[in-house]
Amino acid sequence: MRLCFASNNAHKLDEIRPLLPPTVQLLSLADIGCHEELPETQPTLEGNARQKAQYVFDNYGVACFADDTGLEVDALGGEPGVYSARYAGPQREAADNVAKLLHELATQPQREARFRTVIALVLEGGHVHEFSGEIAGAIARAPIGGRGFGYDPVFIPAEGDGRTFAEMTLAEKNMLSHRARAVDGLVRFLQAKIDD
Repeated sequence: MRLCFASNNAHKLDEIRPLLPPTVQLLSLADIGCHEELPETQPTLEGNARQKAQYVFDNYGVACFADDTGLEVDALGGEPGVYSARYAGPQREAADNVAKLLHELATQPQREARFRTVIALVLEGGHVHEFSGEIAGAIARAPIGGRGFGYDPVFIPAEGDGRTFAEMTLAEKNMLSHRARAVDGLVRFLQAKIDD
């Protein structure tokens, strides 16, 4: 099965590729000749994931899935949420986003947060399926670790051993992460279709 992941984020491709069954040939946007910025104008993670996947399917005729991920911080009323990637501005600079988050939380003793991922899958015939995953945790007071991307250096998962995602190997992160949990639902769905 050929399946496009509707993302320009190479880190996400690297995370997802080892989670998929070997019978799935994962294609990037570049592989299908899609080089434009995908629309992401919806007010929810679910809406953005669906919008991106539908755009690729409608314009390139390829079965695909897209994800949208948000970091939701309790003390900030759920922010940055759907705006996580552009929290500090439209340039989507991870270091700037992290700096803004730490600034907003500077005087906050409560640092509980959760990462949430929604995946929308569009298959032949235009049928849409959704999968989600989340993990609770807390925001560190300063970035720690050199791995991962985005908010990984400041997110400490509650189910872990006190390390941030950026201190973990990719395999360790994939044991816990919100994205891995959403991908697990996607994989089980695809495997059932392949087995039919």
